[in-house]
Amino acid sequence: MMFTRNSAINVFIIIAFVAAFPSPVLSNSVRIYGGSFNLPIPSPDDPDSEYGRGWMNDAVIEIPDHFTVYDIDVRISVTHTKVFDLQIFLQSPTRRRLCLNMYNPFDEYFEGENYIQTIFDDEAAVPIENGAPPFTGRFQPRGPNRLNVFDGLDTFGSWHLQIYDAYYDDTGNLDSFELIITIPEPASVLLLTLGIGLLTLSKPR
Repeated sequence: MMFTRNSAINVFIIIAFVAAFPSPVLSNSVRIYGGSFNLPIPSPDDPDSEYGRGWMNDAVIEIPDHFTVYDIDVRISVTHTKVFDLQIFLQSPTRRRLCLNMYNPFDEYFEGENYIQTIFDDEAAVPIENGAPPFTGRFQPRGPNRLNVFDGLDTFGSWHLQIYDAYYDDTGNLDSFELIITIPEPASVLLLTLGIGLLTLSKPR
């Protein structure tokens, strides 16, 4: 097949168009799972709960879909009289576990209540340790922990939010828990455009 000057220009345009996008060519969509919960912190089932410390019963989100995690954020709302007491963890269906936040009792003590619409996000500008209750907005998980440990996992299965109340007297409640998952999908419009361009080039002149 001979290429005319116009064909050469078309090839250059397509190459430049493809080069502008990473390979494989992907677009991203966001799925949100979870919602309202009503779980006391600590759980009345915990032997130490009478003293105001212990584990909450896990908040579990069952994801029925098989997607690949490109990025994951965690949104929670917690009513608690002293959030300094809380240690918060996310566990994947593969039992991979990440600490979202906890504090050192020796030099990080503070007074303060509640997490209100708090989003743990690797790309946030502020680390959670630099935030203050009620932590409304986006924060990086407690360093050096990062949610990218879940990147590439299958979304399917049971995701657990685990909260431990490490100190006595103060109690609370998990009000909501959501997973905000970005998944890659084929950019079908872009692929169609490239296909049309290649078909055009293959036509005899």
